[in-house]
Amino acid sequence: MTTYAVTGATGHFGQATLQTLTQLVAPENIVALACNTKKVESLVPAGVTVRPGDYDNEAELTASLAGIDRLLFVSSQPGGPVSREQQHLNVVNAAKAAGVGYVAYTSFPHADTATSPLSADHKATEKALNDSGIAHSFLRNNWYLENELATLKDAQAGKPFVYAGGDGQVGWALEREYAEGAANVLASDSQKPVYEFSGAPLTYSQLADALSGDFAVQSLTTDDYNKGLQAAGLDEGTAGVVTMIQQLIRDGELAKTSTDLPEVLGHELTPLDAALAEVLQA
Repeated sequence: MTTYAVTGATGHFGQATLQTLTQLVAPENIVALACNTKKVESLVPAGVTVRPGDYDNEAELTASLAGIDRLLFVSSQPGGPVSREQQHLNVVNAAKAAGVGYVAYTSFPHADTATSPLSADHKATEKALNDSGIAHSFLRNNWYLENELATLKDAQAGKPFVYAGGDGQVGWALEREYAEGAANVLASDSQKPVYEFSGAPLTYSQLADALSGDFAVQSLTTDDYNKGLQAAGLDEGTAGVVTMIQQLIRDGELAKTSTDLPEVLGHELTPLDAALAEVLQA
């Protein structure tokens, strides 16, 4: 009997992964790890075991991973009191100490060659897994279409569709499709070392063209974009992070896409018009 665990089980990605994984393997063989065990108990599918999984607590993680054969390690959110790099090292160390046989880690697109500051923690985590001796796969997720929700909603409301990514291409796909891909990899009889998960490459201009409604499209410089965010009420730090994402897209860091995701899913990705409607309805 193979046992499976999913970290970050209260998040959208963890929840979507668990929904697919319980269709592939027996729920009784799945463990959901989360900081808030009370919250996740009301969210997980029937039969799934809940254990504590605080990324800040290596000892807790080690105990919770006891008896686990395969782990889906969902990357944490940065900005907490403990650095994301340290949190990730805690998970890797715990998995090794607990004797986990295989780890699938949600990483950054082309993390081995990426130059954006956003990739740094992922590079460090990939190195830690390479050094750990644990069998593993890197699930290098491109970009969730849901990341563009604010821009999409503004356009639907008749406001300008504003971006600073220039002609940079992005491999947008729905978050649930990335999560389904992760579950399929985790349950597979054989895994590749690296999966470059993405949708088809598109520019912001093409994304705007696919969106119904009457709105203007504004392509700004990153400086003007940053100023606009702050004028709209974002603090300087948050505006800087959002602008940095537009810059990495402008620089082409998300332009290299692949067919790994539809191949792992066994079907084509949701067509863009349907995907946009799903994001906006949610």
